[in-house]
Parts: sequence; C-alpha cells; structure tokens
Amino acid sequence: MAQGRVTIVDVASRAGVSKSAVSFALNGRPGLAEETRQRILDVAREMGWSPSQRGRSLAVSRAFAVGLILARAPELIGSDPFYPSFIAGAEAVLSKSGYSLLLQVLDDPAREADAYHRLATEGRVDGVFLSDMRHGDPRIAMLTELGLPAVTLNRSNISSPFPAVCLDDNAPGITVATRHLIELGHRRIAHVTGPVEFMHAVRRRDAWGAALADAGVPEGPVVVSDFTASGGAAATRELLSLEEPPTAIVYANDLMAMAGMVVAQDLGFPVPQRLSVTGFDDTELAAYVSPALTTVRTSPFAWGQHAAQTLLQFIDAGSAPDVELDSPELVIRTSTARPLEPPLT
Repeated sequence: MAQGRVTIVDVASRAGVSKSAVSFALNGRPGLAEETRQRILDVAREMGWSPSQRGRSLAVSRAFAVGLILARAPELIGSDPFYPSFIAGAEAVLSKSGYSLLLQVLDDPAREADAYHRLATEGRVDGVFLSDMRHGDPRIAMLTELGLPAVTLNRSNISSPFPAVCLDDNAPGITVATRHLIELGHRRIAHVTGPVEFMHAVRRRDAWGAALADAGVPEGPVVVSDFTASGGAAATRELLSLEEPPTAIVYANDLMAMAGMVVAQDLGFPVPQRLSVTGFDDTELAAYVSPALTTVRTSPFAWGQHAAQTLLQFIDAGSAPDVELDSPELVIRTSTARPLEPPLT
C-alpha cells in the first residue's frame, strides 16, 4: 500500500472486495453477506479509514443531508421544548448513518415554498421532514413534483406518496385528559388550542369536544393560541375573565399550561383549588413546577428517531411503511383536583 492517506481502494484491496462492496458496507445498504459486511467494517476500522463526505456524495449523487423547515418565528422555536427533543432524536440516527440535518427557521411563511425549491434544485438535501401538517397541505404536491423524498409527522388529510410517523393523531391523549377532569366532577372545562391551520391543533380541539359530548357535558369555551408561554398566558386571562370562568382548562401543550398556571394564581384562581390544569407533552419541567403539572406524556425524542429511520429507508429504497408510535399516556400530578363547587346536573 502506498504511503499517505488510506483510500477506499486500499480498503477494498485489503478486504478482497470491490470498491462498490466497501461503499455498500459503509452505507448499510443491502446486497452483502453479513460476514462480508463485517469483514469490510473491521478492515476499515483497522486501517483508520472513513469516507469523506464529499467523496460519498460524488460517488452516489447524494448530499448526505436531510432538511427540516419550520415556518415559525425563530423565538417561538426557542421556547418550544418539542423541537429540540425531536431534533436530538433525529440526530441520534442521522449521525450514525453519516447524514447531517439542515434546519431552516422562517419567520415569513410566504418564503416556505421557495425554501423547499432551493433545497431540491440545489441538491442540498436528499429528503425532508414535514412537520405541522396542514389541511390540504400544498407541500405534498410540491415535494412530489420536485421529486424530493419526505416523511410526514402524522398523516396528511389528502393523498400522499410519503410515509408517515404518527402519534395516534394526538387525539387519545387529549381524550384521556378531558375524561380525567370529567371524572373529577368538572363541568365547565375550557380548551386552549394551537393555530387552527395545524392539523394536530384541530385534532386536539376535536378530541376535547368529543370527550365532553360523550359524557353529556356542555362544550366549554375555546381560545386559539400559538403554543407559546405568552400565548397561553393571554388565553388564560381571557378565560378567567368570563362571567362564568371554567373550573378546568385543557391546554394543547405544556408551555401554555405552565404559563396559564402562573396567571391563574395571580388572578386569584389557585391551582388546583379553584382551577384544574392539564398540559400535553410531559416536558422535563412539568414535574418540577408547583403544583406539578398533570399532562399527556409523549416522546419527541423517539418521534425524531423513528422519523429519521423512516426517511433514510425511504431515500434508500424508494418506499417505507408508516410508523405508529406508542399511544400517549396521562401522567396525573397535583395540578388537577375535584372542583370546590358541586358538579352541575
């Protein structure tokens, strides 16, 4: 072997295989016997060789990157604990496969289509995650036309060629939270939802309403918010200023719920004595606020892992099955209790 930098040719020669076989082994692609794959990996490790990203890209016409475009104000992303955890889960898979994540945060939704076109036409990514699914989501047709693989976080309500990684459409978690409040005796139960253009926000609102209807409880007031702490605080002030304020509020995420608890206490509605509160996500802080937040436990980290695995499979094979994540579970803590007043009959 010539002195200097070890190359794929050197590894192939030492392992007694072709350069293509080395590439297949390093990229985890099918077509090699497991014994051969392991021999190649062992030789590469012994020789201290790993392929350069540029070399891999040129060899297989890939960018070895995937994209995530978030059409939200940057400050909102920083305050939402979902995305850091989701990204960490995705990175745990991508980094092991030699892929990187390209993240773009757009404060102007009108720029979103242009951003996807640039990623595709400039060959900057091999696929994308589609989050915040919308009704009749136009990104489905756009990415199909661009030939850019994608995985959707929950299913689209229109025909889609892309695999979906689904959290039970978010509905069961809100359903069980609302039923918990009903079983405690609450009859004036409000809901603070996210933006109505997001399908998961509408599904959570619909699940809340259906749970009330199933129990014969009148539907309480709904305030549309934006998943932020300030939005949750404003929504809580609005609800607690009503002539008949709710005795319980179901929030669409933990951040709004925790901000709402602070506002409620300041307005003379101690939690849970005069107001019961539930959240959604079970973020790390939820167990440490006072009172500890009753919430719906999900795993954004696992969601990111499964989404990355599915997207890579779709990029490699041209198809991948939908993935159903474990159903959310209610974690009952001290922010919920029986109402002080007797339930309405």
